[in-house]
Amino acid sequence: MVTEPFVIIFQWINSKLCLAMDPWNSAQDVVRCTLCQTPKDPMHCEVCHIHLCKDCVEKHLSDFSKVHKVVTFKQYLTTLKYPMCRKHPAKQCEFHCEQCDIPFCAKCVSSGKHLRHKTVDISINIENKKKLLQNDLQELEKNIYPRYLDLASDIPVQKADLSRNSQLLTTAINKQGEVWHREIDTIVKNLTSDVYKMECEHMTVLGHHEVNITQNISKITEAIEDLKEILESDDILLISEYKPKNAEFRRLPSKVKVSLPNFVPKNIIRNWLIQQFGSLSTLSFTTEEQEYKIPTQRAEFSPPDRSLIDVPRVITAIDTGYKCLNSVDCLNDDKIWTCGDGKILKLYNLQKEIVKSVETKFENQTRDIAVTRNENLVFTEYNDRTVNVLYENEQMQAVIKITGWIPRSLCCTSSNDLLVVMESDDYKQIKVVRYSGATEKQRYQFDDKKRPLYSSGSVKYICENRNRDICVSDCRVHAVVVVNQTGKLRFTYTGPPSTTKESFGPVGIATDSLSRILTADWNNHRIHIVNEDGQFLRYINNCDLLSPWGLCVDSSDNLFVAEWGTAIVKKIKYCI
Repeated sequence: MVTEPFVIIFQWINSKLCLAMDPWNSAQDVVRCTLCQTPKDPMHCEVCHIHLCKDCVEKHLSDFSKVHKVVTFKQYLTTLKYPMCRKHPAKQCEFHCEQCDIPFCAKCVSSGKHLRHKTVDISINIENKKKLLQNDLQELEKNIYPRYLDLASDIPVQKADLSRNSQLLTTAINKQGEVWHREIDTIVKNLTSDVYKMECEHMTVLGHHEVNITQNISKITEAIEDLKEILESDDILLISEYKPKNAEFRRLPSKVKVSLPNFVPKNIIRNWLIQQFGSLSTLSFTTEEQEYKIPTQRAEFSPPDRSLIDVPRVITAIDTGYKCLNSVDCLNDDKIWTCGDGKILKLYNLQKEIVKSVETKFENQTRDIAVTRNENLVFTEYNDRTVNVLYENEQMQAVIKITGWIPRSLCCTSSNDLLVVMESDDYKQIKVVRYSGATEKQRYQFDDKKRPLYSSGSVKYICENRNRDICVSDCRVHAVVVVNQTGKLRFTYTGPPSTTKESFGPVGIATDSLSRILTADWNNHRIHIVNEDGQFLRYINNCDLLSPWGLCVDSSDNLFVAEWGTAIVKKIKYCI
């Protein structure tokens, strides 16, 4: 049971808090000295039951008719069974107002302050508080505290598991490194062996040639000596019998020409190496819901206020120089990649300057572009059925080669996967495939009833929402089809009831930080904005848009619109 002093202290603290917080407490209600009425440094005589200021204590003790016992007022309060009234400090509280949750004395009853309030005897309230204290103590001792001890004891086990797992991972990585080192050593050994073999072969040819030339030199030297002897002897017989031999030496031996081999090292493409070597899975933390929680103060994240503004406006317009423009994506908040007719992909800054241009293999075959999380450009090539990556060092590589299907559009996900919309060679089927590197992870083609999610033919663009939904614009059926990460159909947006002249013609699609979906309606020269559940929010139809096609959104939720016919990219401010 809770001890009596604890209850008394609790009562005193409660009374003091109530006194400090009470708005109707006034100066005349403070404790005053009974002798001089001074409200300063109160003391209390437990024998005479009066309050004293320090100045009057000596005078009071001079009365020797009694053995006085003067204590501080705080000590006096601790001896009280109930707290003092906050309105009348000289009175002990006898009642408790449940509505105001404060104690009060009998003198307060006449003030009418607690009229029609539910009041109880203060002893009942104290007993109830004791029971509450006892229940809280029991819950802390028997339920909450043991659970925290269990959680604390589990931490060392988790730390040991973590260290053990890290050691296993390090061993596996080092082992893979050793395998790669052996392979590289083998490659180096084979190449150096090939160099030695080629050198030996070359040396043999040169040796044979050298022997032949040396023999001829010896013969020529001998002939020179013979001719000198004949001339010096002046022997008519030898001169008359001489037959010329120079013809044998006039035809010089052919000069051996050898194309010396050279070594051409290949550039190291880090991302490709990582894919081939292996990678660590993502570290994730999960917490189990606990029955008992202690509220803690923490900095709560609140998304920025990105409310839609009444009048969207064009911030800048960039003429890309294409005849027609079909795709745009943000490299960062300062640069955008563009894709149009021809075979040149262009990177622009917001000062309308070309920062970089890249030539692809085929004319008019790049259907879509996207930028990965590490700022590499990815694009599809319709003709050779590939998805290609342009790395920072301007090396270009086909990372995905597709058989039987034609890649159309693509996007990069928050996990750095690629989502690719592709069409079958017979133009009768459409599917979306998720790739991690060059590995197919998942495909989206049919709903729960085995019906196609997407229509065949026509233009389609794709994006991933912040909630991991996959959004595909399907111009043929005038709809935006949205499925969740597992491929389950969430909704189909077909445009709001409207009086527009043309039907909804969705092409380019993008999402912003609040998971709003923005779709270019090229038929009606406007942008549709819907929320993550497909509810129509508003149009952007006041920025002189002409056949808007490709869309992308930067990190500040500025919208970039690629106009098909004008080949202009417009940066539009549409939210706060």
